[in-house]
Amino acid sequence: MQILYEDGPVLVVNKPSGLLVQAPPGIDSMVTQIKTMVGQKIGKPCDNVYLGVPHRLDRPATGAMVFALSRTAARRLSEQFQMRMVAKKYWVLVEGNVPDDTGDWEDFLRKVPDEARAEVVSSKHPEGRWALLHYRVLRRWEHCTHLEIELETGRTHQIRLQAASRGFPVLGDAQYGAQRPFGIPYDDERLRAIALHSRSLCFKHPQRDERLTLTAPLPQEWQTWVGE
Repeated sequence: MQILYEDGPVLVVNKPSGLLVQAPPGIDSMVTQIKTMVGQKIGKPCDNVYLGVPHRLDRPATGAMVFALSRTAARRLSEQFQMRMVAKKYWVLVEGNVPDDTGDWEDFLRKVPDEARAEVVSSKHPEGRWALLHYRVLRRWEHCTHLEIELETGRTHQIRLQAASRGFPVLGDAQYGAQRPFGIPYDDERLRAIALHSRSLCFKHPQRDERLTLTAPLPQEWQTWVGE
């Protein structure tokens, strides 16, 4: 796991694919690994390390994530996410050719109860939640488009679902209809990556008046498509 930034109660890491952010005891996760790392550094058992998780990334996704090492920092960072004060940029490879160079995708999404997926619903649906993102085409190939996406909202599987519902599923995302593979074809589907990368986060340091912008290098799976 690559550390991108560490200062006081703020820790930003580059999440690998195939790893849950949080998990029940006995299952590997980002939280477990970070607590172990921090505990070793400060000489505490990992169970005694506080770690706040102000946002999430899907298991098959990669990229920049911020964690908090104190309750005050966790609260302040969470407030920034809730108030949409955090600028989040994602790089995505999608199937097909997105026709417009820039655009907005706006929908109402619903998390399907007891299932690890979401769906597009009517604006009148009682469980529908407004979702908005902005995209910019960075590059096109014959059967694939490289997008940079800025999220206005942070709904469950938002980028994956909004892209797939328009006929542009994220590469490797078989759950939402992708036909083209991405990355290493592990036998265990839970370890497979999709072409969704949290490229950068911009937020205010929870202890001082300073804006931080952290950029996550691309993982190996991207190298055949996009050079750094």
